[in-house]
Amino acid sequence: MPAELIDTHCHFDDTSFDADRASALGRARAAGVVAQILPAVDAASWPKLQAVADPQQGLHAAYGLHPMYQPKHRPEHLKWLREWIARERPVAVGESGLDFYVEGLDRAAQVDYLVAQLRLAREFDLPVILHARRALDEVMKQLRRQPGLRGVVHSFSGSLQQAEQLLAMGFCIGLGGPLTYPRAQRLRGVAASLPVEGLLLETDAPDQPGITHRGERNEPAYLDEVLTVLAELRGIDSVTMAAATTANARRLFALPENASIAGSTT
Repeated sequence: MPAELIDTHCHFDDTSFDADRASALGRARAAGVVAQILPAVDAASWPKLQAVADPQQGLHAAYGLHPMYQPKHRPEHLKWLREWIARERPVAVGESGLDFYVEGLDRAAQVDYLVAQLRLAREFDLPVILHARRALDEVMKQLRRQPGLRGVVHSFSGSLQQAEQLLAMGFCIGLGGPLTYPRAQRLRGVAASLPVEGLLLETDAPDQPGITHRGERNEPAYLDEVLTVLAELRGIDSVTMAAATTANARRLFALPENASIAGSTT
């Protein structure tokens, strides 16, 4: 049996999975991925995410407003988000954060939506899933202004010093497909050096495939490739690495220890 893994960042509600979502779920479970965290991107996507999510099948929803979709966000969406969180009881708030890479996005508005979501995470005592592209310093600045939060910076691309500061603030580091590329030397150094208690595995499917699936749709079933590279970088066996990252994910997202999957995936 494969080691039990948790994909802590998977956009399984994406339209690219509409034709074969059940088959993709079956492949994931066969590869040992016993659960997936499904972060939202905008208010319009929440109903579909709600329909795709199914905790009994290991599909756990998070609701939030992604910074790349900032032009679609409206102030009233924050009110709606609070109502969705109160009603649906997701495992996290997100995907939130900042993106200073994409041109044309209002940075001040991004910060406003991030701060509001951090406050919701505090109100509901939930972890927050953060996107931070070319904006990690500003994200960390906002986290320092809201001490006591917890969560994950997904698809981490910062320095070892930044990663250590995030761990000290109660945040984990999400590692996915980019780690599998040999040229990602800084990221590999971070992954090899951090305490294992701060590491999570993710795919960001359907985006960010690893090197063996470059140019293809990413899938949660490919998470074991990230695991293999991380274990090699740290000089330990994959089973030990899987157990550690899975325990981290269960702890952060308050997932049940019993990883059995109810129902059929075919």
